[in-house]
Amino acid sequence: MMEQDDAEKVMWQGRFITAKTRGKWEYVSRARGIKAAVILAIEADHVLLVEQYRVPLGAHCIELPAGLIGDHEEGEDTLTSAARELEEETGYRADSLEIVGEFFSSPGMVSESFSLVRARGLTKVSDGGGVDGENIIVHRIALADLAHFIQKKRAEGCVVDVKLLMLPGIIV
Repeated sequence: MMEQDDAEKVMWQGRFITAKTRGKWEYVSRARGIKAAVILAIEADHVLLVEQYRVPLGAHCIELPAGLIGDHEEGEDTLTSAARELEEETGYRADSLEIVGEFFSSPGMVSESFSLVRARGLTKVSDGGGVDGENIIVHRIALADLAHFIQKKRAEGCVVDVKLLMLPGIIV
């Protein structure tokens, strides 16, 4: 019998995550089937990045803006969630949003997927920074300076989300 034929067992469930086993595999998933939207906002040769403290990492992390789909309003669709998260986190509003595809960031440990959403026609409408004490720092970085920015932030002790690898010039 193959492991994919084994029954999935819930070992523990919290408000946001569920720990599961299937055969010898242990992994986690989002509770309630919630997914995430990650926003790629590149315009005028600049990219919007966010920096926030991530408890599981014990460090500030440089990331693309992102958020959970439907965690504020049940039934909220991907593009509505992405628009809301982009504005809350970065203070920018997009004229158009397009789903690029669904991706998995760590498929050997986490079943969570995220929809990558491309934002175009950006207009600054507020300072951003997130909600409920998220304390998000917004960075608008020239693509030509991206590698230097990442090196500088690493030297300051920040960690870098793997999704930034899709940006031009990130691998030095």
